[in-house]
Amino acid sequence: MPMHFIFSDEAVLLFDFWRVHSPAGMALSVLVVLLLAVLYEGIKVGKAKLLHKTLESLPATNSQQFILGPDQDSTGSRSTSDNRTRLRWFLCYFGQSLVHVIQVVIGYFVMLAVMSYNTWIFLGVVLGSALGYYLAYPLLNMT
Repeated sequence: MPMHFIFSDEAVLLFDFWRVHSPAGMALSVLVVLLLAVLYEGIKVGKAKLLHKTLESLPATNSQQFILGPDQDSTGSRSTSDNRTRLRWFLCYFGQSLVHVIQVVIGYFVMLAVMSYNTWIFLGVVLGSALGYYLAYPLLNMT
């Protein structure tokens, strides 16, 4: 395997079964890694929006209590409300953790594709990242 960038229509990407031997196969592979890079950027924005919505959904007076611990002199009805809010916070946090794991896996796949040292794959990742940023980041301002 070469340790420098080469222009070639042959490569092995990510898995042994993903072998490229033709220009059409390389074009399809570049498209796949381009879409993976776009998806990676979209997930980054989605994770940021999810965090923002989670923090907005928590009551302002209770948000610190969920992190620091329960109030010692709470009544029964308040405790039930606090438990529901804690459960909602936990579910949102769990969802964010899953999204983070998916983002990390896709990021490593993209990185490993670049490490094939194929210039076409590298350009597909760069273009996909730029396109993903261009398409996804304006969504952060939309509420």
